[in-house]
Amino acid sequence: MARLVFGMNVSLDGYVDHESFAPDPELFAHWIGQVRGLTGSLYGRRIYEIMRYWDEDRPEWGEAERAFAAAWRAQPKWVVSRTARPVGPNATLLAGDIGAAARRLKQDMPGEIDVAGPELAACLGAMGLIDEYRLYLHPVVLGAGRPFFAGHRPRLRLLASERIAGEVVRLSYGPA
Repeated sequence: MARLVFGMNVSLDGYVDHESFAPDPELFAHWIGQVRGLTGSLYGRRIYEIMRYWDEDRPEWGEAERAFAAAWRAQPKWVVSRTARPVGPNATLLAGDIGAAARRLKQDMPGEIDVAGPELAACLGAMGLIDEYRLYLHPVVLGAGRPFFAGHRPRLRLLASERIAGEVVRLSYGPA
């Protein structure tokens, strides 16, 4: 049975914004390993469209970017959307009952499935389907943006904390 895990880079004041802070090489290597170890990823439409950046090689990429792209392309992706059509390679569009689709993935798949996107995570969290929340806390204060916890505010208990790279700390929480 798979576990659904929502993890993202987040500012000290709780916002996610891929353009405001980027991972250093050590953290990027960590993300490559994370993606390689996933059974797949469950995406909301907006974050999936951002991640489609990795679908095609770019001449300015170094070895790390090529490694991340290869890992990302290799994994199955499920995209929750009423508007995204068509989805890219190795991706399946999920429409209709999101909860039922997520329950099927949890039941039918092994390992860990990444939940990508705060709004999708809020929806699945409200249904009790998120097994773990991983906050990759950066020493940055944004003051505004898209919050990590968008909507649903789960009761949580600390599972683990560790310094991942440079000044980034990963906080892992499970439902209380």
